[in-house]
Amino acid sequence: MTQVRVFPDETSLGAALATEIIAGIDAAREEGRRYVLGCPGGRSGRSTYQALAQGVQGADISHLVIAMMDDYVLPTPDGSFEHCPADAHYSCQRFAWREIVSPLNEAAAVGIPDEHVWLPNPADPAEYRVRLDDAGGVDLFIVASGASDGHVAFVKPGTPLDSDVSIIPLAETTRRDNMATFPEFGSLDDVPRYGVSVGLDTIRSVSREVRLIIHGAGKRTAARRVLEADDFEPDWPATFIHRCRGAQVWLDEAAHPSGS
Repeated sequence: MTQVRVFPDETSLGAALATEIIAGIDAAREEGRRYVLGCPGGRSGRSTYQALAQGVQGADISHLVIAMMDDYVLPTPDGSFEHCPADAHYSCQRFAWREIVSPLNEAAAVGIPDEHVWLPNPADPAEYRVRLDDAGGVDLFIVASGASDGHVAFVKPGTPLDSDVSIIPLAETTRRDNMATFPEFGSLDDVPRYGVSVGLDTIRSVSREVRLIIHGAGKRTAARRVLEADDFEPDWPATFIHRCRGAQVWLDEAAHPSGS
């Protein structure tokens, strides 16, 4: 049975998860090894990232690796794909630097080096799985659930449990959810149609611990689907959490199905 924890609000959830991550970062430093943190872009992780920056004040975090889950990609004339522009408002590269790495480095005494910020490469998606494996895996992977379809990273409903890093045609439901994540999108037509993303098996196989975070009243359906499932349900990818080792579901009271 997957452990479930409920917090009063998004802020307290983020603070508790940041405390857990900082303990892992400190332990890895003492052991003389890297600490690899798997990170989603978007709204769900913001309270955790903000609390994490507060918690590393004056610390040496040069051994911390930020492994992002995905990024939007654009087709090229030769039929391949490339990252969206790094300065685009919806770029996961931009999110990683602006909302995770820069605040951490501003707070820390010794920050994260550039080469410790990782994203999957659309020119060679499989290389990302190799990189994560070669790093010894991900110490803790933060994952979130899409509000309307349960997507994890860019993994859409109907994707098998053994999915790995790949270029993914995005589901329309996922693209609509991402209009709320990136409100500068003027219409659905502005949202890219493809992404490069870790798969469900990527997360399951490389992670020592996984935390599925769901908060806010808008995610109550997502929380209900995960809590009512006792195994993986392909039509709601976030239920893969029930097949992950070291897995916990973290909710706030607003997202809990019993909430008012």
